[in-house]
Amino acid sequence: MSLNWKEIDLVLSELRLEGAQIQKITQPAYDVLALHVYNEGRARAVLVALTPGACRIHETFRAVPKSDKPLRFAEFLKSRVKDGRIEEAVQLGTDRIVRITVRRGEERIRLYLRLWSNAANVVAAAEDGTVLDAMRRNPKRGETTGGRYAPEEAEPKQAKPGAVPKEYAVRELPGEGSFNERLDAWYAEHAGTLSLEALREQVRKTFDGRIARLSASIESLERKKAEYENADALKQHGDLIMAAVGAVPAGSEWLETVNFYTDEPVRIRLDPKKTLPQNAESCYEQYRKAKSGLSEVESELAEGLAARERLEAERARLLAEENPLLLHKAIRKLRAVPVAPEKKKRPGLSFRKNGWLLIVGRGADENDDLLRHYVKGADLWLHARDFPGAYVFVKARAGKSVPLDILLDAANLALFYSKGRNAGEADLYYTPVKFLRRAKNGPKGLVLPTQEKNFRVKADPARLKALEDCREE
Repeated sequence: MSLNWKEIDLVLSELRLEGAQIQKITQPAYDVLALHVYNEGRARAVLVALTPGACRIHETFRAVPKSDKPLRFAEFLKSRVKDGRIEEAVQLGTDRIVRITVRRGEERIRLYLRLWSNAANVVAAAEDGTVLDAMRRNPKRGETTGGRYAPEEAEPKQAKPGAVPKEYAVRELPGEGSFNERLDAWYAEHAGTLSLEALREQVRKTFDGRIARLSASIESLERKKAEYENADALKQHGDLIMAAVGAVPAGSEWLETVNFYTDEPVRIRLDPKKTLPQNAESCYEQYRKAKSGLSEVESELAEGLAARERLEAERARLLAEENPLLLHKAIRKLRAVPVAPEKKKRPGLSFRKNGWLLIVGRGADENDDLLRHYVKGADLWLHARDFPGAYVFVKARAGKSVPLDILLDAANLALFYSKGRNAGEADLYYTPVKFLRRAKNGPKGLVLPTQEKNFRVKADPARLKALEDCREE
């Protein structure tokens, strides 16, 4: 419910704004403005709300948040009335239009607060009525820069013949303190879009949807984790198939045997188009993928659980918030849609040459992040032997083997970004990522290679300089 003219008069009489200095102006929402004034030895915040059904002016005793981005009308007021003094703050008759005259230096500006539910506005005008700006620009009414607004000159409305004049009274509001204090508390609880309960319901709906979607993703990761944790069965199947070589006819679709690991009967599906060793290798390959994927799934699962915990904590915090303005701002922030989602930048350095992508991790954190999230089993890994430092990865290309020139580029990068740089030469080893395994209880990023190959490389400054031209930003 908006204020009636008698309530506006009572609010202004309690505020006693004449002589107050405007120290700060904030606009936490498009339809809410706050003038932070200082007089009678104390600072106060005067709230002006143009909210339909809740148009009002009163002192607020709650924190007024800043907008996430500067809003036009507030910025205009800062440039023209901030640090000015209020010479008058009066209601024009019974029309629910408040005129606040502010003097700064030699300039006087009139702020007209029209507190009509269906046509509320704040208009800043010069003394001659020329509109300087308006909170809601309305060209049809002349409420835009260069227009004219002088409600004092409007002829009073004539009552319709036989109409009974409506009687207005100041509402009896619950609570203690001044009328301004009781108004602030009442509107915080009941004022439409600024109603605490309505805002809390919006918080519940917003967070419940996000938490539900995140929980579904977590459940999917937990199922995948359970599958990967049963990876040992794949290795056992590979061993059982190899043990049956020579005992199972070619082209068989099933192998029925006893699992010598568990002494239980087992039935394993075979690909009849493959030999038994090839079927066994398929099981081993699935086993390796599961083992390497387990750590990544566990990392994603931990991130998902932490994210859900943060959402639940934030929901609880907002539901406990008593200030509707802060809650209103938080909801706007939650619902804001980014112009373009920011893509996570790949860690380390990247070089692209002749269609080949080389990635350099320059330390334990980058090496570990690249291993977990950016490389796959077929990609090539290089590292300087006996020297801590970079992991270099050459991204695999379908149907192509890494040419010697690219291998030498990667080797030089591995040497240059290691502690062996000053030695000028070093032994390197390399192997596909799928033949790396993490060192149990070892430091972050530490891996133990298998099936690695070795070669010695000398630093080639010309090659390194040419690579700088291939570096991606």
